[in-house]
Amino acid sequence: MVPVAKTLRKGVRGLVGKASMTKTKKSEFRANEYVVYPAHGVGQIVSIEEQEIAGLKLELFVISFEKEKMTLRVPTNKAVTVGMRSLSSPEIVDKALATLKGKARVKRAMWSRRAQEYEQKINSGDLLAIAEVVRDLHRSDDQREQSYSERQLYEAALERLTREVAAVAGGDEVIAQKQVNDVLVSRAA
Repeated sequence: MVPVAKTLRKGVRGLVGKASMTKTKKSEFRANEYVVYPAHGVGQIVSIEEQEIAGLKLELFVISFEKEKMTLRVPTNKAVTVGMRSLSSPEIVDKALATLKGKARVKRAMWSRRAQEYEQKINSGDLLAIAEVVRDLHRSDDQREQSYSERQLYEAALERLTREVAAVAGGDEVIAQKQVNDVLVSRAA
């Protein structure tokens, strides 16, 4: 009986140690920095504030998503766990634009299954996965019309891609939109 209790105590101590390590570990995100939150895309950390929630003091990132007119509060110790990340490097943006040049890969699965996969890729926050969705759902003028749901997914992916390309370049979304569009049009030619 004693060995089990010792093991349990040791296990609990191990867990407590790990939990306290994550709380004391300082986050790599700073105020006024642009970040990518998987479900919402590119946002800007407006501030880092402390709030008491359910009797616990929490340090929170206050992230503003200007396009959606939305503010999100993310606990600093959970930011990485929920998938929040810094903007992609220029090399990753180049890879994403190169992905757009590739041939569309449309699986023969049912649309509902493909739509689910596309939505997962969009909400993953991974720029290369989002670029794949844009590539696969892009239609040139001479191709058949898109369904409503296909168009919605395409526009969501295109907007996320464009915003991150613009944020990485430190510039205008209109310029980024033109850059992405030029790549898509050159592929069709």
